[in-house]
Amino acid sequence: MILRPNQRTKLDDTDDKLFYEYPRFVTHVDEGFIQNLTALYRDRLQPHTRILDMMSSWVSHLPEEMVFDHVEGHGLNELELARNPRLNHYFVQDLNENPQLPLKDQDFDAVLNCVSVQYLQYPEAVFSEIHRILKPGGIAIISFSNRMFFQKAIQAWRDGSETSRVELVKSYFTSVPKFTSPEVMIQRPTVPNFLQWLGAVGGDPFYAVIAYRS
Repeated sequence: MILRPNQRTKLDDTDDKLFYEYPRFVTHVDEGFIQNLTALYRDRLQPHTRILDMMSSWVSHLPEEMVFDHVEGHGLNELELARNPRLNHYFVQDLNENPQLPLKDQDFDAVLNCVSVQYLQYPEAVFSEIHRILKPGGIAIISFSNRMFFQKAIQAWRDGSETSRVELVKSYFTSVPKFTSPEVMIQRPTVPNFLQWLGAVGGDPFYAVIAYRS
C-alpha cells in the first residue's frame, strides 16, 4: 500500500456526506487555473467520446465548443451536480466509504478529477477503478492546486509540499498495473503574492498528472 494508516486520516473525521450536505456554489480556483485546465482538456480530450467527471460540482471546465457523446458526473452534493450544464447523468457516492464505481468495465474514454484528489483516503482503490472503467488508450487527468478544505484533506496531502503532492499523485497511478508512465504539467503563479491576495488572474498554481490505460 502507498499510504500508511495515519497518512489517510483527516482532521475532521465526521461523515463526509454531512460536510458536503449543503451546496457551495462557488469556484474553488482562480480564472488562470480554469483557463489552463480547459486548454488541457481541449488538447487531450476527443469530441464524441464518453467522459466521467469524478468528484465534480456545479461548474464544468470542459471546452464549450466540444461535443461529447456522454458526460457522467459524480460527487457528494446532488444540488451542485444538478446545476452542472454539461452532465448528461450523475450519481452521488462517497468514495471514501465505497470506492467501487457503479459503472461498466472499459466504458469511458476519459476520467477527470479536478481539485479533489486530496480528499481520497483509499486512492489505490479509486485509481484501480479508474483503470477498470477506462477503455484501452483512455486518459485520466488529475488536476489540483494548493487550495483545499484543510480539515478534509488526508494527512499525506496536508503535510506535503506542492512538489511531494505531485509525486504522490504519480504514485497513485503507478500503483495500478498497465497505466502509462504519468506525465506532469505545471504552471506556477505568474503574479506577485500581494496581487494574488487581490484576486489577480494567474495566482493559483496549476498541476496536472496524466496517464493512459495501456
